Amino acid sequence: MSTPTTEKPRHHHGNLRAALVAAGIEMLEEGEPFSLRAVARRVGVSQAAPYRHFGSKQDIEAAMAEHGFRELQAALRAVIDATEAGQVPLVDLALVYIHFAEDHPALYALMFGSELADDEARREACAQVFALIEEVTAKIHPDRDAHGMATAGWALAHGMATLHLEGTLGRNDDDFDDRVRAAFAAVAG
Repeated sequence: MSTPTTEKPRHHHGNLRAALVAAGIEMLEEGEPFSLRAVARRVGVSQAAPYRHFGSKQDIEAAMAEHGFRELQAALRAVIDATEAGQVPLVDLALVYIHFAEDHPALYALMFGSELADDEARREACAQVFALIEEVTAKIHPDRDAHGMATAGWALAHGMATLHLEGTLGRNDDDFDDRVRAAFAAVAG
């Protein structure tokens, strides 16, 4: 007669790395304590499983930040693709950027955190977002310095998003989008 075992069921994922990143982002946004072990529990895999993809907590955080930049790029691309010839005003891109920060404040903070500044994949994903903004700027203003304008636009959007998230400009300000539009108009002046 065989003895029943109490072996834990093993869960298999088609893409464990992506599942771990998604779970990490969920935990981050929910404000839950975050560790590779906690992410493994959330996904339903062994505590050792995340180490097949990430050597440390910082490695998964870098992957989460990279994912955030890809999501931001997709949101910007959707607005660009919905306009004629991709000529969307920079302020509209800024509003997408700011709304992304509002919708994902913890991920946004991770994406721009200095502790991940040296991660190559995160830097590349960030550079692709900037390249997209620069591309749109060049289409709208072919006679201007697209790189300089894109840098100024990103800096203004990032500053407005950060000030808004910190409550400096009023977190519940119903007219915040109007404030952003006014700031861009003043700078474009």
